Amino acid sequence: MTAYDVARVLPAIPRLRALCRALAALDVVLDPDGDVRYHEYDADWAPGEELASMYDGAGNEYSITFTAAGAYVRGFDHESELSPYGTDDDRPWPGVVDSVPEVFRECVEEPAFCDDDVPRVTVCLWREHADTIWRHGEIDFPGDDGADWMFALLTDGTPEAYRKWAQDYYETPVDLALVRRVFAEHGVS
Repeated sequence: MTAYDVARVLPAIPRLRALCRALAALDVVLDPDGDVRYHEYDADWAPGEELASMYDGAGNEYSITFTAAGAYVRGFDHESELSPYGTDDDRPWPGVVDSVPEVFRECVEEPAFCDDDVPRVTVCLWREHADTIWRHGEIDFPGDDGADWMFALLTDGTPEAYRKWAQDYYETPVDLALVRRVFAEHGVS
């Protein structure tokens, strides 16, 4: 599964936003003292923008910036063949961010997601509010971009998937009724 596959099954912006909020809320419940959680949500990321993020502690991450124009999705798998650190010029893999529309260019260049002006990106999707599908660049994939495992909880989007993941990650039993309740409270149907 690549960015192309994720684009076909990633939910529309309103459901994606609700799902991201639910995942972040559940991580707070399961890790109340955590300084850096796996899933986070910042409703005040920047003026008019919200940010959902994932960081696994091993160098892999994603960010989803919700803007007035729509949503910009960036993922970085540090072991991917598409990593900018594996190229000769330390730039993103050809096609990954080349066709990102102007309304999301600021997201591509966001310093929080760059190293020395090099975007940390192996997966990139975007969707303007008027779009009916998620968009991506034209990419000649040399291998895995990390989209399959990185966005699995977002593409599955079920309480059962989160529970299974959380029990493995936190190494503790997770009450499915709690997960369902948090999903419902955040408008994830």
